[in-house]
Amino acid sequence: MISVIIPTKNSETDLVHALSALVPAAAEGVIREVIVVDGGSSDNTEQVADAAGCEWVSLHAPRSERLSFGASRSRRGDWLLFLHPESILESGWHHEAQAFVERASRAPNGQRTAASFRLRYEAFGLSARVSESFAALRSQLLGMPYGNQGLLISRQFYKKLGGHRPLPELEDLDIAKRIGRSRIIFLRAAAVSSGQAEREGLVSRLRQALARFCVGTLRIPASVAVKLHG
Repeated sequence: MISVIIPTKNSETDLVHALSALVPAAAEGVIREVIVVDGGSSDNTEQVADAAGCEWVSLHAPRSERLSFGASRSRRGDWLLFLHPESILESGWHHEAQAFVERASRAPNGQRTAASFRLRYEAFGLSARVSESFAALRSQLLGMPYGNQGLLISRQFYKKLGGHRPLPELEDLDIAKRIGRSRIIFLRAAAVSSGQAEREGLVSRLRQALARFCVGTLRIPASVAVKLHG
């Protein structure tokens, strides 16, 4: 049913947790394969992927190109799930994802829809909760999920859209924009991200937020906004 594509680079610890969350879905046959596309790790990311039975591919390229390449290598799933290694899917997520896929297969033009998860952060404190609330508001109003929320899309629709464009950043908002606000469903299950907004400097965060605002709200092409994103 689902092929999972995970782009990695020195993601040893994160990948362990991300893959553990996929085990129940694989055991029930919801996940048919997991493809890890690595951008040149120097840690034990490959050993983690190998121990979990994933297909390992090495490609020294931006994340957007690794996602696209992983999709082209997948063979077993009619649906593709793009997942960042720092995102851990909430327990039971596959039941809701399976229900979405089955509903989409019955509905007219259902295969031309996509789904994403709610975003939660592992971190404690007010900053993480504010970030979660902002992500929920942005997702619902603009139909613009970030990459760490995951993206579940039919292979047929993904190919029709032309897949991920070769951008150095903002590939998540670029493809969400092409999918369209009305064709993205937000599932109740959450993707719990180990990433923290405070890891980067204030100036860098403001610049990136402005670039994403330009794509999501002002509808500026991602290829233009990425220069501001840095």
